[in-house]
Amino acid sequence: MKYIFLILLFSTLAFARGTSVKGYTKKNGTYVQPHRKSSANSTKLDNYSYQGNVNPYNGKKGYKKWDVL
Repeated sequence: MKYIFLILLFSTLAFARGTSVKGYTKKNGTYVQPHRKSSANSTKLDNYSYQGNVNPYNGKKGYKKWDVL
């Protein structure tokens, strides 16, 4: 039972880490370096680019402002 809990915990943490993005060239010729981004979901609470969040891979603080309802 203890091992099942640990497996679930570590698999959840691995999923929450984010996604690797390969480098690519935009239509305008700009090259985008490979990087990591937060996993896709329906919230901005864990999005690295929004204010109040910090990207754990490069230490940069979020810069996007929250939408006001």
